Amino acid sequence: MQFKKIEYKNLNVKQKESYNYQKVSALLADYGFIIIKLDDDWQGADFLALHIDGID
Repeated sequence: MQFKKIEYKNLNVKQKESYNYQKVSALLADYGFIIIKLDDDWQGADFLALHIDGID
């Protein structure tokens, strides 16, 4: 199987949300964050980010 890059502009709204979640998760992982995706937007939030050092 050969993979082909997608064009962001061709995605629908839900696909763009999933795409953005994956991109942000990968970036924040490099800084020690664990990302929890929310199934239902809570007060406009799509995910929670928790740092490995915990909450101070």
